[in-house]
Amino acid sequence: MYAGGVQELFRAIFRRDLQATASAPGRVNLIGEHTDYNGGAVLPTVIPQRTTVALAARDDRLVRVHTTFGAASAIYALGAETPRHDCFDYVQGCTWALAEAGFDVPGVDLAIDSTIPAGSGLSSSAALEVALLRAFRTLAALPLDDVALARLAHRAESGFVGARIGLMDQMAVSLADATTALFFDTATLVVEHVPLPWRAELAVIDSGVRHALVAGGYNTRRAECERAAAALDVDQLCRLGLEALDRIARLPEPLDRRARHVVTEHARVAEAVRAMQAGDVERLGELFVASHVSQRDDYAVSVPAVDRLVELALEESAVYGARLTGGGFGGAIVLLVDRGHGATVAARIAERHRRETGGGATVVVPLTM
Repeated sequence: MYAGGVQELFRAIFRRDLQATASAPGRVNLIGEHTDYNGGAVLPTVIPQRTTVALAARDDRLVRVHTTFGAASAIYALGAETPRHDCFDYVQGCTWALAEAGFDVPGVDLAIDSTIPAGSGLSSSAALEVALLRAFRTLAALPLDDVALARLAHRAESGFVGARIGLMDQMAVSLADATTALFFDTATLVVEHVPLPWRAELAVIDSGVRHALVAGGYNTRRAECERAAAALDVDQLCRLGLEALDRIARLPEPLDRRARHVVTEHARVAEAVRAMQAGDVERLGELFVASHVSQRDDYAVSVPAVDRLVELALEESAVYGARLTGGGFGGAIVLLVDRGHGATVAARIAERHRRETGGGATVVVPLTM
């Protein structure tokens, strides 16, 4: 994070006035992991950390980018976007997606600052994409509502960067707020804001194990789901209900486990909404735990460091439930904790984890001064 803010960073780097700024939050998914690209529902909410951008138009086709994270700077020409396999691909993906959608935008000088930990499963990439597209929307008066902007951001990441993700991250970052969870049905695009339970609060702990969705097993999992759906004669796995579990059990390994996770996780989303609406934090916590077990055993996207964080969390009497959140292969966990105890409990869990493993677990939410 740049101490003077992204506006001062822009002026310090480019020695000119900026024309547009925008920001977008990270997100934590409460439940509904790997259901979005299978035609199912998800239940994310936003976190306090944000990515902020500042830009100004140039009189040529160049995009000059400076960030406070990763590789510090890059330059490329509009229309000549080429994957570099670093953070700048998300910027290139946005200008590529804008052009593909028929929007003519100028070259820009661009500064990017972020407080979202990258590779933690908290949608740092989606926040960057949505923030940048919001800034371009302001700069060029683009006729994009928040849903259309989210879909364009998704196109940037799936079509250019190459991560075959679903639409959840971009929709959450574009539409969610801090007081509700965003129920989002990816099949119908129906969105509903569900109030967070008043008796509990959320905590998020980053395991310190970085994930890379393009290089990791994420795309493999999606391909396995597609094979399972074809074997079950459906276009997407979430078209099936729990009554299909017997059929799923007859699939070959590992397709049986992959499909079982998706179908049961999709059912858990609906049950989690009902639990939240009823204020039943005990049941919601049970669903968190069942989701983690399913991700660990059936979907095989957890890692030992994350599993241990969840185990430590469940030893705390104030914790109702805990689970891996995000794409997996590292990243963060989300905890449901008695209100008023989140910061203390999360700090204790992270400290125990660091002592045991020598890792770099850190508390992301609640924010501490």
